[in-house]
Amino acid sequence: MKTEILQKLKNNPRLWELIEKREKFSWTMAIILLIGYYSFILTIAFEPSLLGKPLGDGVTTVGIPVGIGIIVFAFALTGIYVNKANKEFDVITKELHDSIKDEL
Repeated sequence: MKTEILQKLKNNPRLWELIEKREKFSWTMAIILLIGYYSFILTIAFEPSLLGKPLGDGVTTVGIPVGIGIIVFAFALTGIYVNKANKEFDVITKELHDSIKDEL
């Protein structure tokens, strides 16, 4: 019985659509995040004086808000992914589940 269910799912074009969309979106988001992180790290490595400039008369440097911005950026990308997953990926997953529900 499990083999039949798996075969039915494998033959469903919506499964392959889900896999393709989720994979493409995940990789896009990962690349965007890595570009942000690596830009920050490369700036620290090759131009530390840029992030080491003080903000005003205090001890806070430009690097502190930029670092916090990178963290907020990561949270924002996570929110974007969750939003898309809830609105699009979960709908397709439910359709796939409903298509085999009677056989479970």
